[in-house]
Amino acid sequence: MDDIHAPTVASGPASGGTPRDVSKLPMPDLMQEKERIEEEMSALSSVLQSHGVRMTSSLTTFDGFPRDDIDIAQVRTIRVRMIHLRNDHKDVMHHLEKGVHAHFANLQTTPGAAPTTNGTSHPPAVHSLPNRSTTGGGALEAPFAKVNSVVTGSPADQAGLKAGDSIRSFGGVNWLNHERLSKVAETVQQNEGRMVLVKVSRKEDTGPVSELHLQLTPRQNWGGRGLLGCHLVPL
Repeated sequence: MDDIHAPTVASGPASGGTPRDVSKLPMPDLMQEKERIEEEMSALSSVLQSHGVRMTSSLTTFDGFPRDDIDIAQVRTIRVRMIHLRNDHKDVMHHLEKGVHAHFANLQTTPGAAPTTNGTSHPPAVHSLPNRSTTGGGALEAPFAKVNSVVTGSPADQAGLKAGDSIRSFGGVNWLNHERLSKVAETVQQNEGRMVLVKVSRKEDTGPVSELHLQLTPRQNWGGRGLLGCHLVPL
């Protein structure tokens, strides 16, 4: 009986009235589309949470009758919309990653395109990515979150994280796929008791910004709340 309430939608991008050909969008527009989709997904997730259900929660009682404690029509509509958005988000992320790789491959192969040590040469003045790393090796490791606070004695503290650090990667999570830090939370939950590599940028009071490679092991029973003992905010 659960199947009668399960949304069935075709795969592929379908958010919005007329499907957008994201393969033709420039990088800044792709970033805006990514953020728009993530904002809508976050809002819809909040609505589902207000009903006390998830994407996979049963909408029927144990004996097969529709639940009377939730608005089944609204929940089912939101679930369908979420599936559309997830497909769209996957498509946008695919083209974003292709665009990033193509951009930095072009910088490495085009004479005079990459910045020189004397600062006289600059990347092509096409669609630059705001607040993102512009070095070829850091294309996928631009900062996407900031450490707002760290609890003394926590796993984050023991790993060496400090307030003010900028997160460049968290396991396999980077600025292209963090989905408003939801993927960081998933990585933490899936790696309890196991070491996760975290790359951060740190600006000291004096001196240049340094890049650090830390080993963080999420765990419980360290004396505080959560598995990390730190608070991250998206950039």
